[in-house]
Amino acid sequence: MNPLDFKNFAMPLTSPSYGPGPYRFINREFFIVTYKTDMEALRRVVPEPLEIIEPIVKYEFIRMPDGYGFGDYTESGQVIPVRLNGQDGGYVHCMYLDNFPATAGGREIWGFPKKMASPRLTVANDVLQGTLDHRGERVATGTMQYKYAAMDQNKLMTSLKQPNFMLKSIPHVDNTPRILELVKYYLQDIVLKEAWTGNAALHLIPHIMAPVAELPIREIIGGTHFIADLTLSLGEVIHDYLAK
Repeated sequence: MNPLDFKNFAMPLTSPSYGPGPYRFINREFFIVTYKTDMEALRRVVPEPLEIIEPIVKYEFIRMPDGYGFGDYTESGQVIPVRLNGQDGGYVHCMYLDNFPATAGGREIWGFPKKMASPRLTVANDVLQGTLDHRGERVATGTMQYKYAAMDQNKLMTSLKQPNFMLKSIPHVDNTPRILELVKYYLQDIVLKEAWTGNAALHLIPHIMAPVAELPIREIIGGTHFIADLTLSLGEVIHDYLAK
């Protein structure tokens, strides 16, 4: 048996944990709370050569009812606005989700910093509500006025078309670094269906396995709520930290 003969090159080789791409998402729903934090806290987690633009964090709750190859799941985490070579984008700092295929595929293909947890995104009467629990303990709660005011879709589309970055870190069999790369990817074929803005609130609780509170909230800027179809493109290595 030649392992290279397998078309979907993933583990386990004879029954891969996730299907081959491209990965299309239908009716992907985002709830994002943007807030100000401490610049020193960001410097401790954002890798060079990415540049921190300002002390801003985007806390995300994402509902994905129809993800090709991954199924139905919810995700929550933090994205930090950054700049690289004059181009603005977002650094994916952490993501917590309730779906193993998406966790395994995200980590192995792109290097998404994904861990298993229990996020939810729901509507409670006139409130959009996102929560993140880890092993039964509440880690984050976000709320926003439900469809309070329509937002500028052109401005949102510009943001969605910016690149995203993450640090792919995979150890060798002796636990030394085998892969340590800065990866870039884009969202493609975006169909923005609706977009809303409004006042929002966010509460983060310290937790050793989901340390989202280590980027503390200093001021809430506002909330964004939108639904879109989109394709998650494959990544590109833009910096190899282990290259000689």
